[in-house]
Amino acid sequence: MLSVSTGGEALIFPGCTTLEFADEIDLSSHNPANDIPEGAPVARPTFTAHALRFAEGTAFCGLLLYAVFAPHSIAGAWIALSVSISGWLARGLLRRTLQLQRTPLDLPLWLFYAWSGVSALLSAEPRISLLKLISVSTFFIFYFVHSLVTRRTAVIIAALMIASGAAGALRSAFEVARGRGVVVEEIETDSPLRRHASSGVAAGDSIWRVNERRVNSVAEIDQAIRDAPAGEPLKLSLFSQGEQVEREGLIVTSELKERESPSGLRGTRLSHRFRASGWTRHYETFAETLQILAQLSLGFALAHWQRRRQTSPLPRLRFALFAAAFLVLAAGIALTAMRTALVAFAIGACVVAWRTTAAAAAHGRARLVVIVVVAVAVASGAFAVWVTRSEGALSLQDDSARLRFEVARVALARVPVRPVFGHGMDAVKEHWTEWGFPGDVQIHTHSTPLQLAFDRGLPALLLWLWLLTVFWLTLSRGEKQFRLSPDAGAHGLLLGATGAFAGFCASSLVNYNFGDAEVALVLWWLMGTVVKIVSREPLR
Repeated sequence: MLSVSTGGEALIFPGCTTLEFADEIDLSSHNPANDIPEGAPVARPTFTAHALRFAEGTAFCGLLLYAVFAPHSIAGAWIALSVSISGWLARGLLRRTLQLQRTPLDLPLWLFYAWSGVSALLSAEPRISLLKLISVSTFFIFYFVHSLVTRRTAVIIAALMIASGAAGALRSAFEVARGRGVVVEEIETDSPLRRHASSGVAAGDSIWRVNERRVNSVAEIDQAIRDAPAGEPLKLSLFSQGEQVEREGLIVTSELKERESPSGLRGTRLSHRFRASGWTRHYETFAETLQILAQLSLGFALAHWQRRRQTSPLPRLRFALFAAAFLVLAAGIALTAMRTALVAFAIGACVVAWRTTAAAAAHGRARLVVIVVVAVAVASGAFAVWVTRSEGALSLQDDSARLRFEVARVALARVPVRPVFGHGMDAVKEHWTEWGFPGDVQIHTHSTPLQLAFDRGLPALLLWLWLLTVFWLTLSRGEKQFRLSPDAGAHGLLLGATGAFAGFCASSLVNYNFGDAEVALVLWWLMGTVVKIVSREPLR
């Protein structure tokens, strides 16, 4: 008879031996290795297991590299993503699944892409518009990130991207303080840069690159001209009234190279009147990216501040690091002198501060600190606009603002001409004057909603707004769910994402930021990360 006893009660099994069990079983001293008979073969990881581990490591390292390059280089970002995607595909082959999952964004996202395809087919210039579908297809990054990251790796990638952006902002501050290029103080009468109208160099301008080669003195400009191939046009990069201008037209000749001073310029001072751009020369892209990263750093800082009373000192340390990053990134945005980025930054930061204190009035001090920092950053940015850019820039009375208003007016007037499928992406390049746009310099409408309606039709705009609405509702609900979670990293990322997304949407009203490849990649990365974090998948 078998009697199983558990602390007093017994179960009787006739015909079996009696066994007794304690209330608790101590397995702490148990060594599973002792269960293996001596001399038995030990199982080793298979080739597939090693390959899978290598593929996953490659995919993750590629995303880390993307985080480093994202604020600075589209080429570097795409190379890093290519490495990561290669590892992801290899993992998919080994597991026989890419682990793609349904998301709340699927329906509006795919309908938006499908409508873009139909619009391209029916474009005024299909051969041009169909090629743009390649850049539209970058939304696949959303699914790639969603299937690859975990909550833990998402926080690591975001923190690394913030650090990279802060490094770029610090470099920009150093460069503005040190100076760049050379200010043209005088132009000789027989200077080829004076005689050649297309070069457009005037006293007060600053030349900082010749044929994509950086220069900091007239002697370096002259040497760059001598080193240029004869018969080729000279490419000049200028700062003119604070704006970055590219000029090309002067043909380099042997006679020009033999001149004592090929440029015919005079100048000794470095220029401090230019807009910060980090390691890239596109200050618009740099400002839009910094705006997103600044909100993420603010979200991380406030999430750790809320958890500062924990016994571990880590929340306080992390708060200090992210708060410092926020201040650096805010200064970097101010140095770009981008009016739209400054306003977007203020709106996004106020959204983060409001959501932080919405559930606890005791955090009113944090809200006040954020508002003060934002006010200082906006005031500093306004000063940078006044000092760096042309007269009237603060009041939107400069040539740049007037041109944007005129282009937007013409585009808005033409939307009813082709309201359903639009004119076609980039088709305006072949019809700029014909369709009534002003001047010879072709620019976009500087408004994402207007550009989508003009290029792809009003239905595409409605689908885009549907996509943004679904994402905002998903993000907002997720942030609320994580407010009381001990996971400060996940909550901080979601909290910062609310501000980043609000800032992006605000900027998109007066800037075509969705058409900027670097910014679009960061947006798809952020959307994929957020949707993954708020999924019901267990914390990893």
